[in-house]
Amino acid sequence: MGAIELPICISCNRPIIPGEKGVKMPCPNCGEISFWRCEKCRELVNPYKCPKCGFMGP
Repeated sequence: MGAIELPICISCNRPIIPGEKGVKMPCPNCGEISFWRCEKCRELVNPYKCPKCGFMGP
């Protein structure tokens, strides 16, 4: 049995563990890719940048 690949937060680059209230969302600008944000970065309104189109936000 292989290792489980955890989603990585786009803001802090930390793995999002099972049970944490992270969210997967499409880029609000291009919608072409989806990324994850951890609960802490969402609460702190930490910025993120879409690797596809460069959109920055919280």
